[in-house]
Amino acid sequence: MNTPLTSPYKPLANPGAPAAELIARASAMTEELRSQQDAHDALGTYSEAFHRAFLEAGFYHILQPKMFGGIEGSLTAFFRTMIEVSKGHPGVGWCLTLAASHPLVVGSHWSEQAQREILTAEPYFAAPHSATPQGTCTAVDGGYRISGIWRYSSGIPYSTHLIGTTLVIGPEGVVPVLFVVPRASFTILDDWGGDRTLGMQSSGSNSAKLDNVFVPAHHVVPFASFFAKPEDMRDGTPGTRLHKNPMYLGRIMGQYHLSLAAPVIGAAFAAIDEFAAMQDKPASVFYFDKKSGDHFDFQRPLGEAIALTDAAEAIAIATCEKYAELCDRWAADGTPISVEDNLRLWGQVQHAGHLACDAVELLMHSAGPSATRRGTRLVRYFRDVTMYRTHQSAQRDAFGTFIGRARLGRPVGVLDL
Repeated sequence: MNTPLTSPYKPLANPGAPAAELIARASAMTEELRSQQDAHDALGTYSEAFHRAFLEAGFYHILQPKMFGGIEGSLTAFFRTMIEVSKGHPGVGWCLTLAASHPLVVGSHWSEQAQREILTAEPYFAAPHSATPQGTCTAVDGGYRISGIWRYSSGIPYSTHLIGTTLVIGPEGVVPVLFVVPRASFTILDDWGGDRTLGMQSSGSNSAKLDNVFVPAHHVVPFASFFAKPEDMRDGTPGTRLHKNPMYLGRIMGQYHLSLAAPVIGAAFAAIDEFAAMQDKPASVFYFDKKSGDHFDFQRPLGEAIALTDAAEAIAIATCEKYAELCDRWAADGTPISVEDNLRLWGQVQHAGHLACDAVELLMHSAGPSATRRGTRLVRYFRDVTMYRTHQSAQRDAFGTFIGRARLGRPVGVLDL
């Protein structure tokens, strides 16, 4: 019998349409998040009080299977909520999103036994995924011994687990795998927050250290399962069979990049608010008798930034809906999600992220020198989106090549897809 875990989140008034209520809960936090931006940047993450607020609001549970105490909401509900949190503080949004997005991954690709052990170990599940293979992994009886440091584990401060990537050397050569370990198995290093990085200072992107940790074999899955070739999808995944929900088909490249782009879209909306609040300042030395809000040189960049950000959000939501459509198609007639489908979702989200960056940068360049002082909110948002621009997952030119190769039937070259 499947007994749901008792969860601490507040029940939704209308479980049939959770997105609106979840977004409203996030929106109610915006001004308080903005008032604590400096404190959270210095801390390197959000406060314990906000962690409790996010937990009670159900934000960690949106993508968690109902069988294990979750809401089992849609990607649309999750990412619209994360964008709303990020309007209050993009770094906090990055931290929360990267911790709360991975129940979908575990719920898709790990076995029923592993899911029961992992997703019910605590009253909630949250985990970063440090995606670059790191550390060392040695096969032993019943599993593996893993050691190393997994850097940029965004979302780790309040996570119950870590999802790491490492390399296993076996008969078929070197194979990348994902493993899950509980909080007691790793040490969080004090290497994030304050002025250690240009931006995203409150994103909780600390490193995690493992020292000869035993990981049972059923807590380890091949990385390639995320991209599975069409012929490997005939019977679905452990998640589709267990939860009877095609969302857990787990072809998650679009969703993975949305975890990075959603906070940047939130930053763009926040920058629009900040720029609009400058409308009562003198327009310029040439139009000192006018307020900025009355002059076209202020109105134009504001309007363009709004359009760019609306477009970015529209792409993000369309990606969620396209993923749901592809999963429903598979459930209806067995049509697989191809490697090309998976990569195209990733590619379109990259463009959403860059549109949002364009909006923030346009406003920063148009705001005048007073907006460049250290500590202004507009500078914070500018620094935060610059961090996104540097992320290896956000490099559009590189990933355009992979999408093109997939369309032409050429080997893609990513993890031997």
